[in-house]
Amino acid sequence: MHNRTKTLGEFIIENQTDFQYSTGELSKLINAIRLAAKVVNHEVNKAGLVDILGDAGDTNIQGEDQKKLDVLANEKFIQTLKNREIVCGIASEEEDDFITINSQDENHNNKYVVLIDPLDGSSNIDVNVSVGTIFSIYRRITPVGTPVQLEDFLQPGNQQVAAGYVVYGTSTMLVYTTGNGVNGFTLNPAIGTFYLSHPNMQFPEDGRIYSVNEGNYVHFHQGVKDYIKYCQKEEGDRPYTSRYIGSLVSDFHRNMIKGGIYMYPKSSVTNNGKLRLLYECNPMAFLAEQAGGLAIGGKSRILDVQPTELHQRIPFFCGSKNMVLKLQEFLDKYH
Repeated sequence: MHNRTKTLGEFIIENQTDFQYSTGELSKLINAIRLAAKVVNHEVNKAGLVDILGDAGDTNIQGEDQKKLDVLANEKFIQTLKNREIVCGIASEEEDDFITINSQDENHNNKYVVLIDPLDGSSNIDVNVSVGTIFSIYRRITPVGTPVQLEDFLQPGNQQVAAGYVVYGTSTMLVYTTGNGVNGFTLNPAIGTFYLSHPNMQFPEDGRIYSVNEGNYVHFHQGVKDYIKYCQKEEGDRPYTSRYIGSLVSDFHRNMIKGGIYMYPKSSVTNNGKLRLLYECNPMAFLAEQAGGLAIGGKSRILDVQPTELHQRIPFFCGSKNMVLKLQEFLDKYH
């Protein structure tokens, strides 16, 4: 079958041997995420027609106003994963604590935990800009059959067995990796099926796009300021193009296809940056490295950072290899 007509389901079955653990479980997990993504996609696309826009009235653990669609996406993903009885625990950016999944089955041997950012970039919903879902899957480290513990979620990113995102844009795409490259699938909304549209996605080694909120420039570390000035300087293939959507999934997706670097540094306002290590940085770093790119938090590789709390924030830089290496040079001057 030609790649353009291969479905996500067929792709999962064909590539089960790439996954080092139980093949059936991962397939069920990806299928559950696929199903929830289709439901959320439907809600996102009708957001302008019904009253699910705007604040829900609650604030999440981060102290941010929750959007109604955040709440809905959170519920849909948790509900779908719970119903399938294929995970033993879930952590969500929208929940204060992790969720333990108790199965009715006495032989409850589920081995995986899922960490999820149900609706990344949700502040963009009201203005019809792309949003997304980010997910990360780990194999539990506490004994199977016992309730999950915090340590099952606080694993370094290099222990991820799968990660990916869904971008709800002009077309809806699911992009994921199980550690054997990155593949993208586009939803055909007429029949509700994802088709392999972007096999073996790769970051170009060099890029000409830099993505950062330049409104925070005055608060950035001097190394980041110097790199931004480098990007803007007229020399060789520069100046680079500045592109910043403010939705991590969308910015990352564009840079992976076109070549670029995404930056959310720490600043004098946000001492640890804004992005969450577990729900955003680790899965995106895994994808970046699998696509030939790099992801760092300043000095160190993102995937080697040992998490200390569920909602930990960290500076984040990722993208085309040579752009990240050049940024690293500027950062190293001040360390």
